[in-house]
Amino acid sequence: MAISAKEVKELREMTGAGMMDCKKALTETDGDMDKAVEWLRENGLAKAAKKQSRIAAEGVVTTVVSEDGKKAAMVEVNSETDFVAKNEKFQTYVTSVANQVLASDVADIDSFMECPSEADASVTIAEELANMTATIGEKLSIRRFEKVVTDGMVVSYIHAGGKIGVLVEADTDSSSDAVKEALKNVAMQAAAMKPQYTSKDEVDQDYIEKEKEILTQEAKNEKPDANDKIINGMVMGRINKELKEICLLDQVYVKAEDGKQTVAKYIEEVAKAEGCKLAVKKFIRFETGEGLEKKEEDFAAEVAAQMK
Repeated sequence: MAISAKEVKELREMTGAGMMDCKKALTETDGDMDKAVEWLRENGLAKAAKKQSRIAAEGVVTTVVSEDGKKAAMVEVNSETDFVAKNEKFQTYVTSVANQVLASDVADIDSFMECPSEADASVTIAEELANMTATIGEKLSIRRFEKVVTDGMVVSYIHAGGKIGVLVEADTDSSSDAVKEALKNVAMQAAAMKPQYTSKDEVDQDYIEKEKEILTQEAKNEKPDANDKIINGMVMGRINKELKEICLLDQVYVKAEDGKQTVAKYIEEVAKAEGCKLAVKKFIRFETGEGLEKKEEDFAAEVAAQMK
């Protein structure tokens, strides 16, 4: 029977085996996926099959930036335990993945996984990942990546050994140390304060309208006798307060001496002092394991698991 490329891809993702091995396994088992997995395991080819059902919600975020500051990449690679995430071999591997993203032109994770590995062009990045899974002994996952290419400048910041990573892209005509420091400070702000948007301009109008509905009802419950003008004033005040919390440039700059200066005003101040153009265009923030189910396991259990 004919074996489709889709079936081969599915088996490959399940087992980490090579493409030709997956095709042979499906051919030998008349396209039965479960039997094909067994065939690969029996022949020692499904190196990562036993680990696919495990939860990989730990790991690290790593960034790499080109020497001229015009290109940068950020990746999140997950492991099952924090124990492995701190392993030097794992961290070296994650850096190599980030460098491959920087050198690649692909825009999505599926295409990236099909690319040849820079370390060994005879295997794909997916196969290299399967080999690392087998070597380290835990399920590993290249979860996501972002790449920034700019005419201005991009800086990166890594917090807590890779728990949080941030890239900040700026439109600027300067590469002075003061400008780099300012953008690094903005990246640190994004890491600490977890904004959702760069500026108010990015906030979807549907989101604003939905918030107005919710806050209007809330205000009416608080002040049932208030007229529409008072209710509207309460609602707009609360929306503006919320926007100042979720928009990076409108947040109070954490290092502001007066406790009032916004990030936008801080950037304006640096631009004026340096006599240059400087504007934050966007930021990207990754937090390891955000949105993933995490396995509860204490440190002693982690060590015991590693010893087996």
